[in-house]
Amino acid sequence: MIPTDSIVKLLATHHPLGGLGSQQSHTEQSGNITQRREPFPAWSVVDEVKKTAVHEYETASQTAQNKAGKIELWSPKYYAACTFGGLLACGLTHTAVTPLDLIKCRRQVDPKLYKSNVQAYTKIRTAEGMRGVFTGWRPTFFGYSAQGAFKYGGYEYFKKFYSDLVGQERATKYKTSLYLVASASAELIADVALCPFESVKVRMQTTIPPDIKGTFSGISGVVAKEGVAGLYKGLYPLWGRQIPYTMMKFASFETIVEMIYRSLPGHKSDYNKGAQTAVAFSAGYLAGILCAVVSHPADVMVSKLNANRQAGEAFGAAMSRIYGDIGFRGLWNGLPVRIVMIGTLTGLQWMIYDSFKIFMGLPTTGGGGEQKKVQ
Repeated sequence: MIPTDSIVKLLATHHPLGGLGSQQSHTEQSGNITQRREPFPAWSVVDEVKKTAVHEYETASQTAQNKAGKIELWSPKYYAACTFGGLLACGLTHTAVTPLDLIKCRRQVDPKLYKSNVQAYTKIRTAEGMRGVFTGWRPTFFGYSAQGAFKYGGYEYFKKFYSDLVGQERATKYKTSLYLVASASAELIADVALCPFESVKVRMQTTIPPDIKGTFSGISGVVAKEGVAGLYKGLYPLWGRQIPYTMMKFASFETIVEMIYRSLPGHKSDYNKGAQTAVAFSAGYLAGILCAVVSHPADVMVSKLNANRQAGEAFGAAMSRIYGDIGFRGLWNGLPVRIVMIGTLTGLQWMIYDSFKIFMGLPTTGGGGEQKKVQ
């Protein structure tokens, strides 16, 4: 027997998917179109949040640009914007990696203190808590904010200054030399601002338990015991570490950015804000690896001098004594962790700096000065 249509419809209403056929037939009869249900409604929520965030960012960016007014390249407003961008880039990133810096400094001063970075973190966390893990974050924030302001603002200024000094043609021809000289000039000044805070930071991080509790009270204490010169006893090795570091950081970054855009189709202006900041991070990370290797021996010496230089000891004598204790191999203590730290740090710095420039309606750094060669 073949069931009749009335029996089929009756059974269909009691089926787990019951009513499907009747609903479809009802829809067809009424001529209404059913609304399709989104299979993954969470995706639409994420999209809405993303759209809202982008809208808020663009609104804030436009508001900031309206308040600042039009910023001409190489104008005082331009240098002020670059100075503030550098402050954000260096202050925030160095503070974020304070735990890595703490471990690096302690292992440089006493290589036998910890067997590995993981053991170092575990021991510090157990003995001193999370506050101990971030020992030295305040002088780090103040010191590297000041340094970043002078470094990035100064680099933009000196790049223009030396370019005008030698003429545009020579500046283009010898652009790498221009990057090196401009960055060295900026860092020379930036380190004078950094040195007092760096001195307090290293003492705070390498003394267990720390005998310095606060940044400015620490500065006052050092001045009371050793005079102002006590804050600057690590200046020469700081220059020895930071000037080669910064020269490599800026010159290699500009070169790598140029190489990236040259290898991509089209021109830099063809890429959106997100793509340009991604290029900035990638080039910055690669530049940071080179920076870490070039400046590491001086970095070890800075930590040693700030922790172990004896009162009244001459700079050359202290260097000779420390080198005699640690040898050439000791100059490379803590290099792996510093490569990770400086690579990430430099990549994030360039990303933050160029993101701020975009936020203020300014072009990102590097990569836009040359036309591609036609093959």
